[in-house]
Amino acid sequence: MFSTRLYRCGLATLLLCALALPAAAQSFRVQCPSTTTLHPTDVTANYTGPTIVPKTLTRVDGSTYTVNYTDNGGGIKCQQISGGDGFATMADGTPLYLFGFGPLSGMADQVSGLPGTQPAHVFNQSNLLGSTVIPDVFIGAPTPTGYTFNGAVGLVPDVEANNGTGTAGAPLSGHVDPRLIMDVGVMNANMPAPLMAIDEDDEFFQTLTNVGQVKRPALFEQHTEHFHGYPKAATFYDGVPDASVAINIGGSFSYYYLAPDAGTYFWHCHISPPEHLQMGMVGQLFVRPRQNRVPLGHELYSSLMLQQGDLRTRCGTDFECSSPLPPVNHVQQTINTRVTDTKTNTSTQPQMYAYNDGDGTTAYDVEYPIQIHGFDPNFHFVGMTFNPESFSDIKDKYFLLNGRSYPDTVQPGSMTTQSTDGTMHSSQPLPTIINIPVGGKALLRIADLDVTEYQTLASLGIAMRVVGLNARLLRELAGNDMTYRTNSITLAGGESLDVILDATGLAAGQKFYLYTPNLDHLANDAENFGGLMTEINICPANLPNIDPQTKLCAKKII
Repeated sequence: MFSTRLYRCGLATLLLCALALPAAAQSFRVQCPSTTTLHPTDVTANYTGPTIVPKTLTRVDGSTYTVNYTDNGGGIKCQQISGGDGFATMADGTPLYLFGFGPLSGMADQVSGLPGTQPAHVFNQSNLLGSTVIPDVFIGAPTPTGYTFNGAVGLVPDVEANNGTGTAGAPLSGHVDPRLIMDVGVMNANMPAPLMAIDEDDEFFQTLTNVGQVKRPALFEQHTEHFHGYPKAATFYDGVPDASVAINIGGSFSYYYLAPDAGTYFWHCHISPPEHLQMGMVGQLFVRPRQNRVPLGHELYSSLMLQQGDLRTRCGTDFECSSPLPPVNHVQQTINTRVTDTKTNTSTQPQMYAYNDGDGTTAYDVEYPIQIHGFDPNFHFVGMTFNPESFSDIKDKYFLLNGRSYPDTVQPGSMTTQSTDGTMHSSQPLPTIINIPVGGKALLRIADLDVTEYQTLASLGIAMRVVGLNARLLRELAGNDMTYRTNSITLAGGESLDVILDATGLAAGQKFYLYTPNLDHLANDAENFGGLMTEINICPANLPNIDPQTKLCAKKII
């Protein structure tokens, strides 16, 4: 996730080292405004429906006038990632070469297995603290406790905007120090790519910085971001290079998205997709629903009906809503807190939902993103050695959950891999241990990003309830519930499912398995007992929480 200081320049890294020029000559930038017209303050407010906010503007002649705009709640969220290369370690000990994305913001959260998406006031932090460079606090740190910075790497005051008088008082305007970007971004590829999470009505500013390939310096690969299946009004930000923008080595580009529709999506590079997806340029994105933010005393149905009065987010205008409004008779209750306090021994944490269901169908207590993928080690080796790649010969031999095969899927914390400069680099930050409090529910956000195979996952002992398919609540237009229970699910590449596991009636200390019944996919290359498998633990009810860093119950299950 975070590589160490850029090693000495040789011929193979001359191009990359040349990027670390004085600030005036660099083309790296980030974009994360602290306020916008839609969100005049840097906060995330409770959702009670849109409100009309007056704004005073000034004409050229100095006179003022007032306009009204609609505030839909939500907030400004930002994230910065690098596009380059790196290595990941398979469960049999084999390191594989990657083209991949890595984090350049939200480090402290992402090394703990959390989304790296940050509100603007957290993202916009200067990397200069007196004479100390803030990235030094996490470079080389082997444990999550060493990572303390969630701001944007490289962000420094823009001295050019202050008449060159020095950094004192200069604004944070998106100007970055390219040396800091390269220090962290080189060999920074993660598997999976950085996790993103936003709320409906958010404005999302996502900056991609292309730092180049160290192992393939002659490969001038562009990169893009494509949010697969995501409702976008602007093709310009779609990431398909024929109709939008591709980012060259040494450049940055900030994508802009509204968040109008809850669900589980994924994102990937759209440059030579079969190659770049196979090499690891894929990650997950999920959008949380407005229902999470409806405060006590307000009905979801009324809030959503008000939202339909805004042309920007109304169904049938710029986008088609995936789910119908819940029937009125489903929301005459207010369910915004947990049904009981015994699940996590806290009464202050609000109940969470996967979709705007109106009746609690998609309520959950803990959530786990699960990205299914497969790697062909021969293809990855060829990708590192300048040989022609044959797409027709791709045959996956490592089958991965969040970039790991079993038993690494249940190893807590972030996995590390030795980089080309001999240092350890956090390569696979997400374990797949599933811990459910007694009587609670776990939401599994499952996405299959394999480019060659269908994948099946089975759960014995805890029935799956499938509530969403491809970021769509399973409810037909008349409002009838189309969710279903099953003990296995099958996905093709490019599909996602939202699955709820209900621990009602199960005892603390019980263990179950989520695994594939396809024996060819239950292996690590030629070795047996690996692949697509992880563990489900039922946690005692009297624990205060589940450790966010280790993903384990706060106490050992006996």
